Amino acid sequence: MEGEILNFIKVWISVLVSLCFCYSIRNIVPKGTKRLLSVLPVVCLFLYLPLKISSVHLGGSTAFFIAWLANFKVLLFAFGKGPLSSDPSISLPLFIALACLPIKIRQKGKNKETPSPNPRLDGQSKENPAPSRGKEGLRNYAVKGVLLAMLIRAYDYSDYIHPNVILIMYSFHVYFFLEILLAVGAVLARNFLGLELEPQFNEPYLATSLQDFWGCRWNLVVTSILRPTVYEPTRAIGSHLIGRKWAPLPAVFATFVVSAIMHEIIFYYLGRVRPNWEISWFFLLHGICLTAEIALKKVLNNRWRLPKMISTMLTVGFVMSTGFWLFFPKFVEYKVDVRAFEEYAEIGAYMKNVSQSIARVLPGH
Repeated sequence: MEGEILNFIKVWISVLVSLCFCYSIRNIVPKGTKRLLSVLPVVCLFLYLPLKISSVHLGGSTAFFIAWLANFKVLLFAFGKGPLSSDPSISLPLFIALACLPIKIRQKGKNKETPSPNPRLDGQSKENPAPSRGKEGLRNYAVKGVLLAMLIRAYDYSDYIHPNVILIMYSFHVYFFLEILLAVGAVLARNFLGLELEPQFNEPYLATSLQDFWGCRWNLVVTSILRPTVYEPTRAIGSHLIGRKWAPLPAVFATFVVSAIMHEIIFYYLGRVRPNWEISWFFLLHGICLTAEIALKKVLNNRWRLPKMISTMLTVGFVMSTGFWLFFPKFVEYKVDVRAFEEYAEIGAYMKNVSQSIARVLPGH
């Protein structure tokens, strides 16, 4: 474990140095081809660095933060777009935080207590209740933290639990872990940089459609970075070819294609096994279904809707059932679950040794 922590520190030192380089050229190298050529070595390095970490938790989070989010932001930066180019007077600490943390700054002028409209993948907007903040938000994360700890403890009895129930447990595990992980990044940015941030999740189990789930509720950090890098350029091209009304359809599907590729890359970092593309089929299936859903809404012009309770049950049921079929079995195949539990045990033993060492040097012990 100590060796992994050392590798983790080395990787992130390399990340910080690379982002300092990107920051230094923002006023020297003009946006466009020249800046793209300048940052391509950084992009390649960010794809390589997660391979230096074999830990599921440290390696998985690092891969998500730098190989996906940071790389996409750096590519946008090359063309003078995205969060790294939004403010010419941006400070170095803020530049680094925006590049490598899963955060999005709340736009000025928005009421902090008022939910902000999240852009959907077809370019429309919908107001959803923002996740609770302050004491309520703290309580929300505390409850999810306790539930995550209970799930981890329950895995000790996995021999007595039906495999399908285990898959359900995995689905909640992934959701709780991701939300808490992204919340920690947001707390660090908020406390050290004084930023007011957009929420990362918006109670996805309340989604009333696939469009609502993927565009307005699930992992909004990824949605916000896929929109300018994939969706908007594809929609612009489609507008010239098939018209503005139907251009969102290929744009949505292209977004899911890129998401599928990035998830395959992330799972390669986790398992170091040649992909069999089942993860891609999960996202491609959802891309096809979401594209069909948006097309149907355009044809019906929103004249007919299912009751909210029924649409929520159908949406969540479809997401979970396809996840059990194509997504979560990969955790077992790549032994991600076994390695994660081993890491929990190692962390527990390490913390116990540290506490015992501290107790021995304290007066009276």
